[in-house]
Amino acid sequence: MKSVEGDLLEFAGEGRFDVIIHGCNCFCTMGAGIAKSIRNQFPAAYEADLATLKGDRDKLGTYSSAKVIVGEHSFDVVNAYTQFHWRSTGVKADYEAIREVFKSIQRDFAGRRIGYPMIGAGLAGGDWDTISEIICEELVGESHTMVVFKP
Repeated sequence: MKSVEGDLLEFAGEGRFDVIIHGCNCFCTMGAGIAKSIRNQFPAAYEADLATLKGDRDKLGTYSSAKVIVGEHSFDVVNAYTQFHWRSTGVKADYEAIREVFKSIQRDFAGRRIGYPMIGAGLAGGDWDTISEIICEELVGESHTMVVFKP
């Protein structure tokens, strides 16, 4: 796993990634954190989320996605369903869901440049050491970069 500081969404718009991934809950909200920024900047990603069944626990470990074009660059935005809900305090990140969705990402986006934030470790309260280990295991051999937000 590579790690850089900056703005994941800006980097994607500049053509630095072919795929960007962010963690979502299963209630089609995209109302906080990077999900809210994605919802505002890339409405097609939010539309893909809205096309799924709101509150469906079976979405955990799956994803929806949308192709986005910014200027001369296009990339896929992956809404990874890594937590069931957003309410309450404590850990909401589902480690098995994270593993399953990254298995699918490795299968479906192999050979592409992948970028993501610290999925599940922010508002979802998960342990980044655990999550990053899962990501590295499931994306072995792929070009993937974790972007620490820095405006």
